[in-house]
Order: sequence, then structure tokens, then C-alpha cells
Amino acid sequence: MKPSPQSLSGLFPFIHPYRVQVAGAGLFLILAAATTLAFPWALRTLIDQGLVAHAAPDVLATKFLELFMVAVALAFFSAARFYTVSWLGEKITVDLKNKVYAHVLQQSPTFFETTQSGEVLSRLTSDATLIQTVVGSSLSMGLRNLVMGVGAMVMLVWTNPWLMLQVMGVLAVVVFPSVYLGRRVRRLSRASQDRVADSSAMASEVLNAISVVQSYTAEPREAQRFSASTAQALATSLRRVRARSVLVGFIIMASSAALLWGLYMGALSVRAGTTTAGELGQTVVYVILLASAFAVLGEVYGDVLRAAGATERLMELLHTRSDVRSPEHPQTAPWPVNGSSLVLRDVNFNYPSRPTQQALNGLSGEVRAGRTVAIVGPSGAGKSTMFSLLMRFYAPQKGDVLLDGVSIEQMDLTDLRQRIGVVPQEPVVFSGTVMDNIRYGRPEATDPDVYAAAEAAFAHEFIAELPQGYDTYLGDRGVRLSGGQRQRIAIARAILKNPPMLLLDEATSALDANSERMVQAALEKAMQGRTTLVIAHRLATVQRADCIWVLDHGRLVEQGTHAELMARAGLYASLAALQFSAAAYP
Repeated sequence: MKPSPQSLSGLFPFIHPYRVQVAGAGLFLILAAATTLAFPWALRTLIDQGLVAHAAPDVLATKFLELFMVAVALAFFSAARFYTVSWLGEKITVDLKNKVYAHVLQQSPTFFETTQSGEVLSRLTSDATLIQTVVGSSLSMGLRNLVMGVGAMVMLVWTNPWLMLQVMGVLAVVVFPSVYLGRRVRRLSRASQDRVADSSAMASEVLNAISVVQSYTAEPREAQRFSASTAQALATSLRRVRARSVLVGFIIMASSAALLWGLYMGALSVRAGTTTAGELGQTVVYVILLASAFAVLGEVYGDVLRAAGATERLMELLHTRSDVRSPEHPQTAPWPVNGSSLVLRDVNFNYPSRPTQQALNGLSGEVRAGRTVAIVGPSGAGKSTMFSLLMRFYAPQKGDVLLDGVSIEQMDLTDLRQRIGVVPQEPVVFSGTVMDNIRYGRPEATDPDVYAAAEAAFAHEFIAELPQGYDTYLGDRGVRLSGGQRQRIAIARAILKNPPMLLLDEATSALDANSERMVQAALEKAMQGRTTLVIAHRLATVQRADCIWVLDHGRLVEQGTHAELMARAGLYASLAALQFSAAAYP
């Protein structure tokens, strides 16, 4: 999206649901401006009728009471405007953040290959906060001063048209330089927000890998990198501040010139006897209102320009289209009873970040329902890529993948992914309780279901020893658990989901021998009645598979049982000789 003055129009869909509240805020805004404009008129009557005319004390008291009533009305309408507009700012910002976050969660991994999570978080926090400030405060203030400025202008034209013509001539000089300076402020605001996002992305990446950073004693180096990034952001911000300072200073100077010119001409009129003191006071206040309105509008204009840049950045996220999404009219496959069937037909795929390097090259194969297939091969053979395609994290450039007789590209993403349970090589544990983490596989599961899944994964014993058992808080990324314990939590999560297909990516790689034996037994139990694909190098897992697929350079080059493949003395046999200890072969 190219920057344009209409960037804030992207907020209209989020404002529309609150049009009644917007109308109420507009009404209070107009009433507050109207009572402000009524104050000079009440002041004129006080001067002309209560002071100059030497009116009786009760008349003077009445005039002061009128002024006080105007002040009361102004206070009430201003408070109502402030509350309504602030409420709108909070609601609109929350809706915007929720919408953007939900949209980002639906993006494919291709999006995250080019967009750092820290940058997304920066847009959801700093940019959204800036929009909230403008929508909930600055914009309302600007509209109020715009109404007051226009009202003061109308009153000046009505009461003293010649003076107003001269004041308008001075104010016209303000507009054109303000527009030029405003555009520069807007460009620098966008650049400043981008630099802040870069710093946030860098910090997020480093903090997520803090153990690696510390193990390489890279703390000073990373601190220096962050300092350089923030210095660049500071330099850009200072350029924006300088440009905005010039803008605000120029507007205040020009507005003051208009005010002083009005005062000078009004004083000459009083001396000539063509204007009363009350009319001069009224004119002076209206000129002050007009000049101050322009000064405030200059300040608000800078805030609006920054919010426009923030809106652009959030709209970029919101308008991003995932390259993998559910079809408009998805096909529904019957839910399998004894595991899902899988067919791959001449699948070709290369990652968007590596367009010339094929990860899968004409991969074809078939897995019957309820079978366990072990997938082996050298690094880069396409094993994990195959899993990513099955989950439709990516779409193949050529070929087709059928699950339960239906092409996965024609299936609803939710339906597809509900059929598959994944246990990754690096287990993910969220910063919640044990119960929350296991139940993540099936949110509606009962406590007994969670306990059963934990027992099946041989996790119940160590969970019971935790301080609060299943209610123990596990910390950020499960730092309170060992690698093997985190893996068993992930296995319990997949078992609780109870899908017809399991994808196990080195699911026992982080376990010691005793834990591996227990978890392997649990996985074998979980595999019953399901189709299971296992990426594994360990002989125990491979030998128990119904079939072994050997991948090399994205192709299926061998398949068969362990004994059959060893007898062929091909790639599998050479991999076995390298990866398994001699003791594994009697």
C-alpha cells in the first residue's frame, strides 16, 4: 500500500459498528464548541450592559450568572465528549488489534519467512497505541477546534467583516507551508515507526534464543547490535521531531500574527468610536479562539499524520492474503474409522525463499489406512517438507495430495488439520498450566480425558510430582520442564486430539533410554487404529513400521520393510550403517 492522505480511511470499517456512539460524540463536540463560541457573546453583554453602562448590582450579578451557566454547559458537554470519544478510541483500537492478530494467525509460513514476529508485535502494540491516542483524543480535539475555528470565523464575519478579511489574509499564508511541512512529517513518521519495529524484531529474536546467545557469550555483541538499531531509530525520530517542531512553531507564529493584527485593528476602532468596548472584547476573544484553533490544529495534524502511518502499517498486515487458504466450496471427506488413507501423486515443491532448489521432486506414494510408515533419508531429502505439505502449510507447485480420497487443496483447512495430530521434534509448550497445555489438543476435553492422555504418554507420573500437579504453571516455553518432559506433554496433547492420522517428527529424540522405552510403548498404543507417518532414524521405530519410505533429493527411491531394504544394500542400508551402532545389528 502506497502512502496517501486517505490512509485513515482504513479505520472506517472499525468505526462503522459504533456509528450511534460516533453521532453522540459528534453532538457533544458541536455543543461544546457552541458553548465556547457563546462565551464571547456573554462577555460582550457583561461589558456593555453590566460594566460600561453602570448597571444595577442585580443586573451585574445576572450577567455573571449567565457566564457561569455557559461555563457549566461547557464543562458538561466537554466531559461527555471526552468520555464518548475515549470510549470509541478504546473499542476501535481493541477491535483493530483483534482483527489484525486473528488475520496474522491465518497466514501461511511463507508470510513469516519474510516478516519477523517482532515487527508484527510492534505494529500490534506501538502502532495500535498511537491510533488509540489519535482516535480517542487528538482527532476529537482537532474536530472541536475546527468547529470552533469555523464558528469564530463566522462570528467575526458577522460582527466585523473588514477585520475578518484581513485576518483571513494572514491565515491563508499559514496553509500552504503547513501542507508541505505536514507531508514531510508524515513520511518521517512512517520511517520512524519502521525503525522502531526493526528494533523490536531484533530484541524478540534474541530473547527467544537467549540460551544460545549466552552460551556463545554474545551478550555484548547483541547489546551493541540493538544499540545501533535504536540509534538509527532515534536519528529518524529526531528528524521527524525537528520537522514537526518547525510545523508547530510556524503555525503558532502565524496565528499569533493574526491575533495581534486583530487586536491592533480593534483598538483603532475603539479609539475612533466605531466599536464599543464590549464588541472589542468579543472580537478579541473570537480572534483568540480562531488563532488557538489553528495552533491546535497544527499540533493535531502532526498526530494525525503519525496515526496515518501507523494505520498504513496495520492495513498492510490486514490486507495480506495467505497463499494457502480454504476453498470457497470445500469438499468433505468421510471421517475414517481405522485411520486415514494418503496418496501423493507426482508432487513437486520448492520453498518461496529458495525458488531454484526443489525440496520435493516428483514424489509419489500411497499409504493405506491404519498403516505405520517410517520415513528416512539424508538431511535435506524432503522428510519435514512432506509433513508441511500434508498440513497445508504450503501448497505444491505441481502434483496432488489426497487424504481419505479427497485432494487436500479442496478440503477446508480446519477439517484437514483436525484429522492430523503432530508431535514435532522440538516440542512447543505454552506459558500456561499442564492442564492447559495438554487440553490444547482438544479444548472441550474433560479432566478425566486429559488424565488418560497423560497416562498414555507416560507423563502422569512426573506431572503428579510437580508442585501443583496438573495446575502447575510451566513458565515461558515450558522452561520448568526437561526436554523429555516437554516431549511427553506434546505427545499427550496429540493423543488427546485423537486424530485418524499421526505425524511423528523424531518424537522420541529428546528422551533418555528409559523415557524413550515408555513413550515408544505409548506411541505404539496411540498408533493403533490410526495411520502414522514417522520421521525417525532410530532402529526401534523403523523396525516396527509396516513400511519404510526412503527419500533422497525429494524423491521416493526405496520402500519396503527393514529386512527387505537391508537385503537390497541400497541407500537405506548405507544410512543404517552410518546412523545405527554396530550393537543394533546382531
